[in-house]
Amino acid sequence: MKTIAVLGASSRHEKFGNKCVRAYLSAGWEVFPVNPNETEIEGLAVYRRLADVPGVLERISVYLPPAKTLEMLGEIGAKGAEEIWFNPGSADARVLEEARRRGLPAVPGCSIVDLGLSPARFP
Repeated sequence: MKTIAVLGASSRHEKFGNKCVRAYLSAGWEVFPVNPNETEIEGLAVYRRLADVPGVLERISVYLPPAKTLEMLGEIGAKGAEEIWFNPGSADARVLEEARRRGLPAVPGCSIVDLGLSPARFP
């Protein structure tokens, strides 16, 4: 089973951090929501920190504001994943430059669309 951590996951359906959780669940992935202010999202236990997520990840999908994303790059790099998706609104040029400088496998774009799904499918 493929694995993804959703950094900035949300229990609010209108938020993209929730749409991502639902999209990846519908595609058969094992999803690890990460948010220090939530306890359960879509029936899944939520991890307070990315470092708490067990095992090896295929992807990390980021839904944080750029300033917070920049702060999290060390933790993202320490956890590691085959791909780090910086969704629209989560990264600016500075974030992407720093991620690449650190050697992170940064992918700017919508990780939901990469599945062949539309975020609109998850109202």
